[in-house]
Amino acid sequence: MVLSITEKKQLLALAHFSIESGFNPKLEPLNTNANTELLKAKLGAFVTIKIGKKLRGCIGYIQSDDELSKTIMNAAFQAAFNDPRFAPLTEEEFPQIKLEISVLSETFPINSYEEIVLGKHGLILEEGARKGLLLPQVPIEHRMSKDTFLSSLCSKAGFSSNYWREKQLKLNGFTATVFSEEDEDLI
Repeated sequence: MVLSITEKKQLLALAHFSIESGFNPKLEPLNTNANTELLKAKLGAFVTIKIGKKLRGCIGYIQSDDELSKTIMNAAFQAAFNDPRFAPLTEEEFPQIKLEISVLSETFPINSYEEIVLGKHGLILEEGARKGLLLPQVPIEHRMSKDTFLSSLCSKAGFSSNYWREKQLKLNGFTATVFSEEDEDLI
């Protein structure tokens, strides 16, 4: 999937607007009508908020019944105000945030650990009521090996970090188109 620069800028603007509306509900409504087929598509997406280089929130959806533009707005709002790992974003922090958006592909089965390509594949582990997801950029940003990536995924799902060594996990993978406000072509 290829998003144009215009589409990326529109999605980033929608994400910012959604967060800002949490501080100022009387903001003039932004046009949320998707104007391209891709923005109308029902795709999963994640919005990551950082201040400096530190994570400040990240929420998303593997799949969505809404148009991508609305999914991005919802994920941005949830990442800012409802990520259980963080206190809600404050109005004082808002000018400092940098957003990164990951638009997800459809999921596909990963049948062996050898199929995993670091930096290309995000992983989903679902077993019983436990679920963990790591985006494709995570192992690159944190300089993880494949072993560390699998251990982190197991921990995130609430299993021991060595759980993947005890049995072949039933994993699903996905790819993502990832872009941020700091990308040179979007500045």
